Amino acid sequence: MDRHLAFDKLRNFRDLGGYRTADGLRIRPGRLYRADSLGKLTKDTPDWHRFLSLSVATVIDLRHPWEADTSGRVPTDPSFAYHNLSIEHRPYNQAALTQDVDPASYLSARYTEVAEDGTKEIAAALELIADAGAAPLAFHCASGKDRTGQLAALVLALLGVPDETIVFDFTLTELAAPALLADWQARNEGRSPAWPAFGRAPGSTMRLFLKSLRSRYGSVESYVTNALGLNAETLSDALRAHLLEPLPTTWPDPTHRRATPADAPLLVRLRDTCALWQLAHGIDQWKPGEKDETHFRDRMQDGEVWLTHTAGSLTGAYELWWDDPAAWGPRPPDAGYVHRLMTTPYTAPPATGRTLLTHAESRIAATGRPYARLDCLSSNPRLRSYYESAGYTVVGEQRAKDGGTGSPYAVTLLEKRLS
Repeated sequence: MDRHLAFDKLRNFRDLGGYRTADGLRIRPGRLYRADSLGKLTKDTPDWHRFLSLSVATVIDLRHPWEADTSGRVPTDPSFAYHNLSIEHRPYNQAALTQDVDPASYLSARYTEVAEDGTKEIAAALELIADAGAAPLAFHCASGKDRTGQLAALVLALLGVPDETIVFDFTLTELAAPALLADWQARNEGRSPAWPAFGRAPGSTMRLFLKSLRSRYGSVESYVTNALGLNAETLSDALRAHLLEPLPTTWPDPTHRRATPADAPLLVRLRDTCALWQLAHGIDQWKPGEKDETHFRDRMQDGEVWLTHTAGSLTGAYELWWDDPAAWGPRPPDAGYVHRLMTTPYTAPPATGRTLLTHAESRIAATGRPYARLDCLSSNPRLRSYYESAGYTVVGEQRAKDGGTGSPYAVTLLEKRLS
């Protein structure tokens, strides 16, 4: 499941459904949306009909009134109520910042200002979300990154969602950043912003903001009580009552389909999403943008790439190679090599990774090759343990694998004898 819903004009419209809480519940899909400016919507267009199909009953516009006046607000419609709550009181121009400005420290400081200046509006927005009941609600600013990201973080924290997930949700704007940049350039005669970090959403920004908020107030709940003047426990209970649900206990059977060249953009997006998940969890392994469409098309030509869907939604993918000299050296054709095992963060059913491995092993066995092989970073013991629990055995280490990045790295080699 791609959290970004497809619109022609909106770049950063996302469903917060599926995120899991520390006590084992999840946010109901289709209840809470975050977005870039809904002022981009025009009546009687496919985008407008797509938006109305979501049955949104409340729209919260976090922009300044002058932004809504100059850039447009969501068209009026009897199906939803519109609220303009400008949580930011000190405007700033990100595009005009100089190259030496560090995005994480600068943006987190601005978020802290907003948290202190916009208490009345933030409190009103949280109360609207808590009072929405079963009716879907959408909140937005201009790009769906800063003000929207801050309100999303507060809601997720009050629901009991772990910080790593809050950071991941914030960084998903990275997937929309190229389109947001292109839109800015189109509005500004093709010029580029002075600030190279324009439109970016590094995870360190949200980490610093949450750290600053807790340093000043002790906890998010204390901020809500002492700065916003709300009863944090009552607010949290109301949010949890209509936004959370138990995790499903049963899932439809997955289906597997061999990827075609037309799937390359989807695979790039899935890998970049998984890379953002790793970074949010402190795993320094994949980086967004490292693998492009050409990579996946080459792997389809030289081996196999498979997609897994559950109930019609993408839930995972993997690559299957027939040799891997960079990690394993010259070998006879006695194995298949599994690479880029990917699952959709927070939306894939439990054990989807194991399902992908089992499917890859069946493909290898069908060729008569007796081994399934793979490697993982030597500095990632958690992943090594995962593969060992799936029946793989450590058989060596390659201390200087060249994965094509120009920087060799150490990997642990694992294999499984196929029956």
